[in-house]
Amino acid sequence: MKFTKPAVDLNRQLQKWQSRGLVVANPAEALHYLQFIGYYRFSAYTLPFQTLALPGKPFTPGTTFEQVLSVYAFDRELRLLVLDAIERVEVAVRSSMVNHMCVKHGAHWFMDAGHFRVPGTNSPRRFDHVRFLDTLDEELGIPSSAKAPARPHNEVFINHYFAKYTDPYLPPAWMVFEVVSMGTLSLVLANLRNNTDRTAIAKPFGVDEQVLGSWLHTLSYVRNLCAHHSRLWNRQLVIKPIIAKKHATQVLVKDRIYAIAFILNYLLGIVAPRNAWHERLYRLIQSHPVVNTAAMGFPKDWASQPF
Repeated sequence: MKFTKPAVDLNRQLQKWQSRGLVVANPAEALHYLQFIGYYRFSAYTLPFQTLALPGKPFTPGTTFEQVLSVYAFDRELRLLVLDAIERVEVAVRSSMVNHMCVKHGAHWFMDAGHFRVPGTNSPRRFDHVRFLDTLDEELGIPSSAKAPARPHNEVFINHYFAKYTDPYLPPAWMVFEVVSMGTLSLVLANLRNNTDRTAIAKPFGVDEQVLGSWLHTLSYVRNLCAHHSRLWNRQLVIKPIIAKKHATQVLVKDRIYAIAFILNYLLGIVAPRNAWHERLYRLIQSHPVVNTAAMGFPKDWASQPF
């Protein structure tokens, strides 16, 4: 089928919602937000207020533009809060990995394919060591051709290594893993060949290495959603975390943001015991009463849970 929908101006966009029953007390203000948020992006936040099964997708009677805007604002603040927690978790896991592997296997352990699972065997997620090193070369500005000039890195410590050392050609792990992505960190952890190593890295976090690996994989996915400003609050997660047996009764729904909030709160309790992240999340939810917490996977008694 050929796409034939025409683009329409801001006034007609707003009129379309009004014709479906959306109450707009201040049209000028609504047009302002449509100008700087965009109709298509903002329309995703109107869907929970509409009866999609009925012709014309009417709004629930009494729904106001301000209510939809409140959900949009909540989602934006939620992403920032989640990113803040993921940053601390990412740094903590990276540190645990580097500390253990470097002391046990040397500063350049990651360059040895022998520390990684063989592709296509028992690897839980596809990992190619040669491609991994190529990715590091690209990230660190190492030319693929001997004739090409090296590209200066934006980190001073990386440039310092290249200015002073030529062997090994890559910096030590404690430098390299400062610049790799969370997705790469997650992939490396999942594909370490030695179960003893994976267990030692996970031990400070009080969970099984498979659980930590699953959590890091899911958090990497969620981080990307946040970094690209994607809707988070009622999203059904494509990559679901494994829930440890000791937490099974507290997290009954694994594919919603509540599971992520629970995991982040648990890990922050270990890496930053005096953190107030859970209190900030509570205050955020309380400040936006229009948000449906059930759509986020929150249990009915979430406010009385220890978390």
